[in-house]
Amino acid sequence: MYIIAGLGNPGAQYAGTRHNVGFACIDELADQYNISVDTSKHKGLIGKGVIEGHKVILVKPMTYMNNSGECIREVMDYYKADIDDLIVIFDDISLEPGRLRLRPKGSAGGHNGIKSIIAHLGSDQFKRVKFGVGDKPKGWDLADWVLGRFPEELYPALREGTKRVCEAVECIMTEGIESGMNKFNG
Repeated sequence: MYIIAGLGNPGAQYAGTRHNVGFACIDELADQYNISVDTSKHKGLIGKGVIEGHKVILVKPMTYMNNSGECIREVMDYYKADIDDLIVIFDDISLEPGRLRLRPKGSAGGHNGIKSIIAHLGSDQFKRVKFGVGDKPKGWDLADWVLGRFPEELYPALREGTKRVCEAVECIMTEGIESGMNKFNG
């Protein structure tokens, strides 16, 4: 079974922000595979389903970004999931909007949600799908940038990016992370 978590912040005021692209990708997976992510459990919203023949738990932590690890830890413990079966989707300011970068493991790279997950799991050995949101303009505060909304002209690239995340997740589950990196990074 795979645990697929998209990071973001709960609440209408955060919907559509750069920091919430993880939630948007979980919503896209849920739509494509007819999975309802509406069960409030383990400090998050979860949904159970099947993607490409694999049982999955889709997770949207409701702990706010900086405490995402609390939810992920509870889900992992409850389902007795192995860290190899965790895929985390989150925003990355070092990538152009809509671009993807898959990684098999790694540091938090300054991302507080990932930092929280690493702290709560005691490991950085989980798969990641980074979704580009663009770098902050000079003089901008990072928090203001990631909590801001995308300009409308980027919506087509973002929509295409969420669809590619679904393809990337499917590839990771069926062909492995290395294959996914070869297909989606670059």
